Amino acid sequence: MILWAFNALLALYLLAPVLVVAATAFTTTAYPVFPPRGFTWRWFGAVLSSREFMDAMQTSAILAAASTLIATVLGTLAALGLTRGQFRGKPAVAATFLSPIFFPAIVLGLALLIFYTRVGLAGTLPGMIAAHAVLTTPFVIRMVMASLAEFDPAVEEAAENLGASALRTFFQVTLPLVRPGIVAGAVFAFILSFDELVVSLFLAGPGLQTLPIRIFTALEYSSRPDVSAVSTMLILVWMLVGVPLYARFLNVRHA
Repeated sequence: MILWAFNALLALYLLAPVLVVAATAFTTTAYPVFPPRGFTWRWFGAVLSSREFMDAMQTSAILAAASTLIATVLGTLAALGLTRGQFRGKPAVAATFLSPIFFPAIVLGLALLIFYTRVGLAGTLPGMIAAHAVLTTPFVIRMVMASLAEFDPAVEEAAENLGASALRTFFQVTLPLVRPGIVAGAVFAFILSFDELVVSLFLAGPGLQTLPIRIFTALEYSSRPDVSAVSTMLILVWMLVGVPLYARFLNVRHA
C-alpha cells in the first residue's frame, strides 16, 4: 500500500507540469492562467491558422525525419562494428562515438557554429540536419548495441552453413532480429531531434525556424495561451504515437 501511494505521488509529480500546460491551453483569458478561466478551443484554432507555427512545425518534422534516417543508418552500422569488431583502440572509438551524449549542448552548439561558419553551413538546412544527426546517433548506437547483446551469433552461423551469403544473412537474419533496437533508437532520435532547442538556436538562420525556436521566441516576447495549445498538441502526438512505439520496441529482450 505504501509503495502504491509512493508511486502515485511520483506519477503525479512527473505529470503535474504537463497537466498544467494542457489546462492553460483552454483558458478564455489572453494569457496563460491556472486554473483556467472558462473553456475555449480558440487557441488551438489560432495555432492551426498561424503560418509561423505551421511553417516551424513543418521544418521541425523535415529536420527530424532526415536526421533520424541518417542517425539510424550510421548508428546501426556503428553498433555492429563496436559489438562484433575486434580492433585496437576499440574503447576509444566507442567513447568518441558516444561523446555527444556527455558534451553540454551549449558547448556543442558553439563548436558547430564556429565550424559551420568556416565551411559555409551556418544557417542552412543541411547543416542543421548534420548537427541533429550528431546529437541523435549515439542514442541509436546504445539502443542497437543493447539489442545485439541479446543476439545469438549461432543463428548467423546456421544461416551461413545453409549456404546464405554474408549480405543475405545480414538482411534476412541479423536485421530482423535486431529490429526492435533499431526502431526504438529511431523513435528516440526523432523525438530528440524534434524537441532540440539549444543547438538549433546556434545554427538556425533567419528563414530556418524550428518549432522549439518558435515557442521559445513566443515566450520571450509575449505570453499567450497559443503556446500552451501547441505544446498540448505535441504532448498528445507523443502520447498517442511515440510512447506506444517506444514501449513496443524498447524491451529488446522479449521482442
